[in-house]
Amino acid sequence: MLGIFHKGLANPPEELNSPASYKGLKKPKLPEEILREFISHHPDNTCSMNFGKAALAYVRPDKPFSVHQRLFCGLDDIYCLFLGSLNNLSLLNKQYGLSKGTDEAMFLIEAYRTLRDRGPYPPDQVVKELDGSFAFVVYDSTFGTVFAALGSDGGLKLYWGIAADGSVVISDDLNVIQEGCAKSFAPFPAGCMFHSEGGLMSFEHPLNKLKAMPRIDSEGVMCGANFKVDKFSRVNSIPRVGSESNWMEWEQH
Repeated sequence: MLGIFHKGLANPPEELNSPASYKGLKKPKLPEEILREFISHHPDNTCSMNFGKAALAYVRPDKPFSVHQRLFCGLDDIYCLFLGSLNNLSLLNKQYGLSKGTDEAMFLIEAYRTLRDRGPYPPDQVVKELDGSFAFVVYDSTFGTVFAALGSDGGLKLYWGIAADGSVVISDDLNVIQEGCAKSFAPFPAGCMFHSEGGLMSFEHPLNKLKAMPRIDSEGVMCGANFKVDKFSRVNSIPRVGSESNWMEWEQH
């Protein structure tokens, strides 16, 4: 899967952008180049959507049924790319009043919409309730917001980086990220979620800040940063999320 979002839609951590990206022979590419390269890797089974300031691409699975399934769907201008599977999907569908046939991607769209429209739970609690190996990117084209997360069990890998124009690139295809973002990329941290407004946070330890750890590649060059939970540093406050507070206004301080 691939998601590309203009820097006006999403503000990733500054440490993800490496100055070395512009000093070597290989430079970051523009979003349209990255999208073309992704499609060229899978010319016969890729579908993509371009929203101007955002783009999504999805490779249809070779096998219809797989433990690490790939899903892509949209509803009411909200789109979801999903990898993996949720062990407790039936329970979650029942909890949210959805039909038994609702798949993981459609569930996440409904869960996101519940959060967006002043749901009763903080977003980290909702993501923490997901049981399984998963990675997802939700894009709300109406509000221009991005919501992404990677499960904590280590079953899947996700990567993110910075394109030549400052756009955020998120994909499970490491080659596309490396070629498109040069040195400005890193693994997306497991057990974490990212939102356009709230930034990056651990959904397992929402009261702790994340610490950037510089990544050094085999050439001895700084290559983005890994982010780990800082057990000795806590966020000052997380505003109440409920009927009186829209979750999209949540922000770490």
